[in-house]
Amino acid sequence: MSRLLINKPSAMQRAAATMSGRAAAALPLRQPYPQQQQQSKLTPSVVIRRWKSFIHSVQKSATAASAEPAAAAPSVTTTTAASHRSRIQSEAFGGRHSPFDARRENIALHLLSSFSTSTNMPAKCLQLENINPNFITMEYAVRGPLVIRAGEIEKELEKGAKKPFDQVIRANIGDCHAMGQQPVTFLRQLLALTFEPRLLDSPDYPEDVKKRARAILANCQGHSVGSYTDSAGLEVVRRQVVDYIEKRDGGVPSDWQNIYLTGGASPGIKSILSLIHAEVGGKKPGVMVPIPQYPLYSATIAEYGMDKVDYYLEEDSGWSLSRQELQRSFDEAKKTCNPRALVVINPGNPTGQVLTRDNIVEIIKFANDNGLLLLADEVYQDNVYDKSSKFYSFKKVAYEMGEPYRSQELVSFLSTSKGFLGECGIRGGYMEVVNLCPQVKAMLTKSITAALCSTTAGQVAVSALVNPPKQGEPSYELFQKEKNATLAALKERAELVHKTLSSFEGYKVNPVQGAMYVFPQIEIPPKAIEAAKAKGMAPDAFYAFELLETSGICIVPGSGFGQKPGTYHFRSTILPQTDKLKLMMEKFRVFHADFMKKYK
Repeated sequence: MSRLLINKPSAMQRAAATMSGRAAAALPLRQPYPQQQQQSKLTPSVVIRRWKSFIHSVQKSATAASAEPAAAAPSVTTTTAASHRSRIQSEAFGGRHSPFDARRENIALHLLSSFSTSTNMPAKCLQLENINPNFITMEYAVRGPLVIRAGEIEKELEKGAKKPFDQVIRANIGDCHAMGQQPVTFLRQLLALTFEPRLLDSPDYPEDVKKRARAILANCQGHSVGSYTDSAGLEVVRRQVVDYIEKRDGGVPSDWQNIYLTGGASPGIKSILSLIHAEVGGKKPGVMVPIPQYPLYSATIAEYGMDKVDYYLEEDSGWSLSRQELQRSFDEAKKTCNPRALVVINPGNPTGQVLTRDNIVEIIKFANDNGLLLLADEVYQDNVYDKSSKFYSFKKVAYEMGEPYRSQELVSFLSTSKGFLGECGIRGGYMEVVNLCPQVKAMLTKSITAALCSTTAGQVAVSALVNPPKQGEPSYELFQKEKNATLAALKERAELVHKTLSSFEGYKVNPVQGAMYVFPQIEIPPKAIEAAKAKGMAPDAFYAFELLETSGICIVPGSGFGQKPGTYHFRSTILPQTDKLKLMMEKFRVFHADFMKKYK
């Protein structure tokens, strides 16, 4: 690739264009911010000069390394690669801890990997210029540069490095068990019995769990969870989901053939977005997503080459959603794309709000009036802490509204990763498709069939979620005790985080009504904004990196979720156990006071 870039100016020009003129397209979430737009304004000639200098220097080092004795070559090459990795991050990308443009970072890592072995190696058949460009464009902020740095710091601490803290607190992602939440006994017993049926003869397991395990195994081919299931999942579990939905929604009818068991909510969401990926009237499909939003949506939309259509939540009214803002976003988007679907996250991620029933009614009317498929991300429906808030499913409200809204095309999602189970790694979830055209539903089923089926462990976890112990059964009391304790602890932490952060200078924090996150707005002093600009970083990313390096707390900058221009936020989970969360809040308080003193 190095010879290609040097010897063929057109190839070098394309690389330069990728890293300069098209940089804004690679960071759709970050475009509104002037300091990030400025970072993208490298001219092609500047980029070419930097890359030529970098490539020549690496080739020179590699040639020198090849002249050394064979035994010494590996260490020389490794050192060369490491030094140039540091150089390319600091010189070409504006600092080691910058939230790099994904295109430039990946090109750099590709070149470094190529030079770390030999410059005489034949070119790889797959290179950045001949793979799907959408893979380069997509980003996932929750596991971005901050998290990578957090991992590096953890390894440094393990090796005895001296830092002003002794541990990294990962508040960047909703990984419940990683933060100390204990598993629900009933679910783990059901998993144990279905995966090791010989335990069914053990007196150590309650009869109600054994009964459920036998029902699941009877529905498996060969009476084994090691066999494939139907592509949409085990029928017995899908029927249990229907019972759960009907009970939740007060008798609103459900059909087990509209239930698809998925590996967490994410594969279901991606399958629906893939389904609507079609040009209509010569325009690309667009997907309306809330800002702030969960990065799964922006990443998937970018991966599929669709247009992300932003609509802003109203922070001043508790992250509510207005019909006027939806219509503005829709009308503006129609100039360049064809909006096909509307995503709503309730309770909200990263914002923690719970939509009122009136708000849901307006959203359903808007979707119906504008011919949009409604995607209801309801994975946090059990996580409601505010006394004045209540979860309403979109399906229930649409049904109660009567026609034509009862016939609204709707897909809703639930996951075992959130709620009170928190089983993120098991990957269990489901989606319910409502009012889809039968022929379209058949195509959806066909596409899911190509993936065979979701994991049986995840399907068993869904069974535990939707068919819990009933009053009078042996497992009931322990199940209720564990469930209530987990939800009560989350409620306590939600109040603790809101109260603590609200006391910080320059912070504006909405109450955490539900979900597992807080998303405060922070005032960043002009001096800090200038310091961030000098490093080629967004101000909120600069703040987050300073926090990580100073206190060991890992959060996610608001720019990774989207935010109104001129505002700065971050997302933190409320998942650390209470003692650790109190420690985290105290570290946060000290850091913020020092930060404001330094930059104010």
